[in-house]
Amino acid sequence: MKPRDDFDEDFGLTGLTKYLAMHLTLRDEAACLDLAERLFEREGPVYAQEVLDDARRLERSRLPDVTLSTLWLAAARARFDPAGAGLGIRAWLRRVEDTCAAFVRQDEPSFSPSLSPADPDPGLRTAVLAEVRGVGPALAEAAVTSVYVPPLPGLVPALAEAVDELGADLGFRLFLRAVKVYFVPIGPARLGRFEEIGRRLGYHEWVVEDGNLNIWSDLED
Repeated sequence: MKPRDDFDEDFGLTGLTKYLAMHLTLRDEAACLDLAERLFEREGPVYAQEVLDDARRLERSRLPDVTLSTLWLAAARARFDPAGAGLGIRAWLRRVEDTCAAFVRQDEPSFSPSLSPADPDPGLRTAVLAEVRGVGPALAEAAVTSVYVPPLPGLVPALAEAVDELGADLGFRLFLRAVKVYFVPIGPARLGRFEEIGRRLGYHEWVVEDGNLNIWSDLED
């Protein structure tokens, strides 16, 4: 896979959900997977590998289905709910995996998926959890009061579980997606900490601040 800072916007499963969330009407799983293939055609097989890695990490994790569903719905703004299509969340993640692998094999027939290491810096998990807890009260309120996204009362505990189980990288990106989706206010100091976590994870700066964070210059956090 290419260096993370070569992706100048969100990538992996969170990048896919950001792309899906831009589409207001997603009729069924076929429509979602068709959009995924279009994204891969634009971004290339390396992008598909990143999505595959995230989907496998989630699907093979010890997280309960209800937590996985909450994470997916928050990241995708509930544009597509697998349960509404009669799919369990792990079955849906496997469909995503299969779509990714099939795309990569168009150029690399012998491709065999393997999970990358979860945490390059052990201290990062603690740093990400601190931010989840810090934003937690505001995010928890937004997750049940937003008029733009269906209520997800278990979102903050699900994000904390994700960081614990999945590691800082995917956990942080899922957390960032939720903060952006629910447009939770953050101050300059918190933004600086987000950017430092992103730097330590090797992200391009635009993965963290892509214009979708709700930054209040007078908020002290």
